[in-house]
Amino acid sequence: MTVPTDPCVDIVRQPADHSGGDAQVWGSVWGLCGWEVRPAADRLSAMTHTTNAQITDVSDMYTVHRAFRREFGLMPRLARSVAAGDTSRAAVLADHGRRILTGLHYHHSGEDELLWPKLLERCPPEAELIERMEAQHHGVHDLIERLQATLPRWEAEARPAVTEEVAVTFEALHAALLEHLGEEEQHILPLAARHVSQEEWAQLGEHGFGQMAKSELPLMFWMVVEEATPEEAKEMYANVPPPVRLLLKTVFARKYRRYVSRVRG
Repeated sequence: MTVPTDPCVDIVRQPADHSGGDAQVWGSVWGLCGWEVRPAADRLSAMTHTTNAQITDVSDMYTVHRAFRREFGLMPRLARSVAAGDTSRAAVLADHGRRILTGLHYHHSGEDELLWPKLLERCPPEAELIERMEAQHHGVHDLIERLQATLPRWEAEARPAVTEEVAVTFEALHAALLEHLGEEEQHILPLAARHVSQEEWAQLGEHGFGQMAKSELPLMFWMVVEEATPEEAKEMYANVPPPVRLLLKTVFARKYRRYVSRVRG
């Protein structure tokens, strides 16, 4: 990966139940296999004592962003497809909406706690950019809170006015994400690749997945891997032990297909 030159000071880096109906199947086997989410970066622990000449692999973030763009881009149309009074359909989509909103919240809270402070300290010339990223997070958080407050009314009533409120708010959130994720990929990821160690980067993934219920992990795994390239998918599968890998490719793959069919109609 080619990383643009940036004006930051060179440094020596130091290492640093929301379960749904299939909770027992999604979660219990996952737990029995004893899998802990280990981002690809963990396998590069030998690079934790890096210098500015070595580049941290941040490519997993592009794969995660792709999943967020897809899921939030689909929600406005799916919401508007709900017929007046169809609370059963609204409940399916509200459940999915809460799931992806929670995933986005964990993703952003990890950056708030573990990424922005490091970049502010190590890249003083980029303070304005990083503070703009933080402000964008606040805007996204406000939209998440609005949706979290609206979804219970929607699944209870499925009134057209509430349906449109949900759709419009998801549209606003998707637009905000397109701006934020695009700017993050263009400017922040090259900075992180130069000024955050591999071990520190791995902590971002651990933060998000570590807060999820085990029953959510296979589902979230498949949401990310759905549009992954063969190389990206291979990398993700390599991070889980063989028993879980087999389940992901068989039992959990079938369950995810059923889940997607139910959500996307």
